[in-house]
Amino acid sequence: MTSGTVPGDSPGLITRLAALDTCACSDAMDKLGLSCGVAQGLRQLTVPRRIAGRVQTVQFGAVPAGPPASRHSGTAAVEAAQPGDVIVVAAHSRLDAAGWGGLLSLAATVRGVSGVVVDGACRDVDEALALGLPVYALGATPLTARGRHTEVAWNVPVRVAGVPVEPGDLVIADGSGVVFLPAQHAERIIGAAEEVAAREQALSVRIQNGESVAAVMSADYERMLAGGQ
Repeated sequence: MTSGTVPGDSPGLITRLAALDTCACSDAMDKLGLSCGVAQGLRQLTVPRRIAGRVQTVQFGAVPAGPPASRHSGTAAVEAAQPGDVIVVAAHSRLDAAGWGGLLSLAATVRGVSGVVVDGACRDVDEALALGLPVYALGATPLTARGRHTEVAWNVPVRVAGVPVEPGDLVIADGSGVVFLPAQHAERIIGAAEEVAAREQALSVRIQNGESVAAVMSADYERMLAGGQ
């Protein structure tokens, strides 16, 4: 399997996304009337660096009966990832067993993966931090996945904190959280987010120039998501 592609994608699309933040993207989805792609509860565990890229998915589930799998969880997605991709592990929000660990972080870094998002727990956090790999998760635990849960599929549609995510969707994550952009709407969302960011920057300039913050935020800010405002 290969990593997904974004319809109409160009090399500049992810660059444009990386210049934004999660708040602008969330606001843009509200503005466009799209279901919000905010994955609630996920936070930065390692380096405080924004990530933006295409999604490579891993689905975790119950450990099947019989001999263990010959391939370790997460390895197929890492090896299929293109530089700049983001590995997304759907682990049913479990905090009692890790869905990602140190050797995977090392392999992802060597592969050029821009970051990892885990709907669940991560371990070997210090190793990922030393590697400079951004990891976003619900939390951290020393508990291994062995005997507790395992990968049951990869490069498949998943749900992350209740948000539907497909391979080839885009994701942006920063200190405010994680937002997924459906591939078919990515360009519209990014365009709208750029408009939101430009308007907010203009309001920032007015505040820096001494205008009353109450006047700025009580009128223009509240209308920022309205069409044509």
